[in-house]
Amino acid sequence: MSQKKDIKDSLGSSFKELRLPAFRSCWEETAQMAEKEGLAYEEYLWELTAKELSRRRTGRVERELGRSRLPLGKSLETFALDRLPAPQRRMVQTLARGDFVGRCENVLAFGPPGSGKTHLLCALGQHLIRHSEGWTRVFFCPCSYLVERLLAAQKRLEMEDELRRLSRYDVVIIDDLGYVQQSREEMEVLFTFLAQRYERGSVMITSNLPFSKWENIFKDPMTTAAAIDRLVHHSVILELNVSSYRLEESKKKKNQKKE
Repeated sequence: MSQKKDIKDSLGSSFKELRLPAFRSCWEETAQMAEKEGLAYEEYLWELTAKELSRRRTGRVERELGRSRLPLGKSLETFALDRLPAPQRRMVQTLARGDFVGRCENVLAFGPPGSGKTHLLCALGQHLIRHSEGWTRVFFCPCSYLVERLLAAQKRLEMEDELRRLSRYDVVIIDDLGYVQQSREEMEVLFTFLAQRYERGSVMITSNLPFSKWENIFKDPMTTAAAIDRLVHHSVILELNVSSYRLEESKKKKNQKKE
């Protein structure tokens, strides 16, 4: 009995040292199940290994979601996909497979306020982290935050280091491009980021402004043309020309109160 207890304690310590938390917490329960069901040693080991891999994947997903800064309430499950026309629904389903990331393609979502652009791109980003076969690293930020971050790095003479840090993400989601008017200096650092990322990583962008008005963003016709050219060259464009979801929800609530 004492020897059996010593083996159990030794196994627990060994699994801890080897950093196998699922083995440590599940090996006895799994051993009892294996004995009851008459599993071979290989099958018992496979059961333990599967639990360890599952726990590690769950932990990795949670860490990546935390790093991503994504609003986790904006998921595909909570997005009203049926509001979109059939072609856009099919496009969303294709994007959810994540093949565009491996090809370093961009996703550009256009539409009026409340059309669901931010929700949709955040939902796709979260889906990529949770369900990609490989590990997909995603970073979400409002355009104004990204510009401030790049400008601060430039002033510290650390622009290359900042671009290198951002390049570690497979997908960078830039929300509300053009929503807040920026200075020429601010837009120059944004263009630098887009140029550096061209054909090296995916960018997902939401904007209320069509391309014809992007000169208001980049302040210069040549810079505007160069930015659009880099973004569109390898891209999927989502036109969300639908009514405001927030407005529809507000009307529903008002009607319910009247009833």
